[in-house]
Formats: sequence, structure tokens, C-alpha cells
Amino acid sequence: MSRSGTGTSSRTALALAALALLTGCTNLEGLQDEGRARDVDAPLVLWPGSTPAPPSRNENPAVLVPVPGVPRIPGGSMADANPLAVLDADVAAQGGTPPAPRAVRRPVLHDLTDDGKPDLLMAVDLGPRISELRVYSVRNTVVTRVLVVRGVLAGVELAAGHLALREPTKDPRYVSVTDYVWDGHAMDLWNLTLDDARTPQTPQAVGGSP
Repeated sequence: MSRSGTGTSSRTALALAALALLTGCTNLEGLQDEGRARDVDAPLVLWPGSTPAPPSRNENPAVLVPVPGVPRIPGGSMADANPLAVLDADVAAQGGTPPAPRAVRRPVLHDLTDDGKPDLLMAVDLGPRISELRVYSVRNTVVTRVLVVRGVLAGVELAAGHLALREPTKDPRYVSVTDYVWDGHAMDLWNLTLDDARTPQTPQAVGGSP
């Protein structure tokens, strides 16, 4: 066969291969027809001119609220506070009934505000499924609530100054993770992600108890 014939045959083979890729042909080894590609549509935005108002003070979980009725702490460490007294005073100031001691989990001390002094994390089980997490710090000698979150807490984790709350989703394989971090002024919502569910949660030493 001449050189020109060989070149023509090569080009023809390449053209057939390209055509097979475009048409989903299964004649070539390793190629499979996956059917018609799904159409991808841009999201349809409903009421684009409407936006919510900023959260009010009572709706913002990270608003700083001084806790009345507890002693000031000149040293700035929540290790010097009575955890149950702080929790009870905070709940009562919101018009609630202080929880039964058996519903309160072991208090945890951990520096979340990056001032070198431990803050206080308190979790209350409000029922078989719903729990509430409250975080307290000392701001200018005043015991101050810096975060309160209520939800189905599948896990609470501390890492690199971040506070991660894990909650179940409709898919049992995944949990939603809400990540908070101190921004110098408040516990700011840092990130929302999905993560693999872990059952049970691996226990780790994340702080001491008072």
C-alpha cells in the first residue's frame, strides 16, 4: 500500500473513533452508551426582589448577652464560675425554668475566644431528641453568653478554635455540620457543610470539667 493510502486510512480511523465518541457507539472497547444527557437548567429564582431583614437580638444565636445575678470574675476565666449557677441564671433571665440537674451534661472548659483563658460550654438535653448548647465567656469581668443553639445535636466537636455542631439529615449517611469561630467580637457562623455520619461519635478529650 502506498504512503498516501496509509495516511488516508489513518485519518478515516480517527474520524470513525471521534464519531463513535460523539454518538455513544459501543463498537470501540471501553465505550458505553449512558443514554441521553440530562438537561441542566439554571435555578428559577422566585421573588428576587424580596430579602429578609437582619436577625433581631433575640433571633441571633451569637449575640453577646451578659448573664445577670452571677458574680463578676476579675481574673477572666470561666473556671472560676459555678457552671450550674451560670446556666440557671441565664435561663431564668430569659423567662425559662432552670433545667433539672440530670438533664445537664458535664460542663466543659475550653478556650474558644482565643484569649488564653477557658470559656464554659454547657449542654442541656431538653428531651430524647432536642438539646441546647450554651457557651459562656468573661467579657470585661462580666460573665457573658456568647452562643446559644438548640437542635438535634448528633455531635459537638472542638478543633483549631472552631466549634462544630453536627446534626442529622434525611439521608442517614450524612450529617450537616455548622461551624462557629470567634471573630474577635462574637461567635461567627463560619461554614455549613455535609459530612459522613459517624456512629457512635469517637470520644476525645476536649477540655476539663470545673
